[in-house]
Amino acid sequence: MAEQLNRRRGRAHGAAAAVLTGCALLTACTGGADGDTGTTAPPAARGTLEQLAAKADCEPNVQTDAEEIRQANCTTKDGRYVLATFATDRGQREWINEANDYGGSYLVGRKWVAVGDPDVVAALRGRLGGTVETASPHHSGNSGGGGSEDGHSGHHGS
Repeated sequence: MAEQLNRRRGRAHGAAAAVLTGCALLTACTGGADGDTGTTAPPAARGTLEQLAAKADCEPNVQTDAEEIRQANCTTKDGRYVLATFATDRGQREWINEANDYGGSYLVGRKWVAVGDPDVVAALRGRLGGTVETASPHHSGNSGGGGSEDGHSGHHGS
């Protein structure tokens, strides 16, 4: 049982790294924006990746289609972002906790996250609802090379 959990966690960490890599390629993913945009957002949307993308006026380019996480790159009039849905609330929270190490702006709903520049996330919030979370990176610089960070599984995307 423990071995199965470790394999599952490894896949979830690998998927989180894939989303973060996609985010880094699509956006600057820098923190520093205030999570409260001062606008009233609708209740947080629910649905599949495709349903959420439709609400956000995005034609999703699916990059990851796994049991634990589905991820798509989206481009709308507001900009580019990554949209991810999760099989469980726990999987989502674990992904967010790990992703916080990289900084960025996240729009968070139940079992989904959108990652992008602060302005894009704020615009999406008007369509999808949710809560904006921002994080400052724990490492200095934005090398994109991954480096060596304690506590990470060591999985590398190709």
